[in-house]
Amino acid sequence: MNHSQRPATPPETDRTRHRRLREQGSLDRGELEAILDAGFLCHFGVVVEGDPMVVPTVYGSDGENLYFHGSVASRSLTASPGATVCVTVTHVDGLVLARSVFEHGVNYRSAMIYGVPRLLTEAREKLEGLRCLTEQAAPGQWDHARRPNLRELAATSLLAISLREASVKIRTGAPEDGDGPDAALGIWAGVLPLVSTWGAPEADPLLPDGIEPPRHIAARSGTRAG
Repeated sequence: MNHSQRPATPPETDRTRHRRLREQGSLDRGELEAILDAGFLCHFGVVVEGDPMVVPTVYGSDGENLYFHGSVASRSLTASPGATVCVTVTHVDGLVLARSVFEHGVNYRSAMIYGVPRLLTEAREKLEGLRCLTEQAAPGQWDHARRPNLRELAATSLLAISLREASVKIRTGAPEDGDGPDAALGIWAGVLPLVSTWGAPEADPLLPDGIEPPRHIAARSGTRAG
């Protein structure tokens, strides 16, 4: 995605300060945007009627805001306006299998965003947020499929959260016990990579014969997802 100019390193806050595994932490804006651009599924944590809840949902990022569906969050916002939520996006790149179980780990890329979400109510802004969300998941689909009508827009809860307060953690590489006492055990150690790819499009069984998948969908078959 194209992103406008903005500070390469946003200000650190108490919530984005890395206290554990600091070497894996980053506030670099480019790394944040790369993680968000690579996915379309997030989890947001919110308190609903006094109980914590973590909800998976699709999202879209325009480099300034994260847009996501949020009927559950909208209920919470109505009851507690100004409440902060936490949104996370994570990509798993492999298992780190060391000589000892204690040193096992995961290679991953993860972003955490804090803020007070804003419920979109104006039709034009909501439509733009839905376009961003749709294009994040399936680039080219917004111009291919029928767009929401006014009734559908009114029935959709869409929220936006600023990317101003966010942090990143990334873990790459091999196990870290190769130069320790366990190296003498003679046990295999290394990384088992995890790569997700898109499969071939599967047509709706009710689709009439002769309707082929559009180019922007068919071209993703076999390409990396995340």
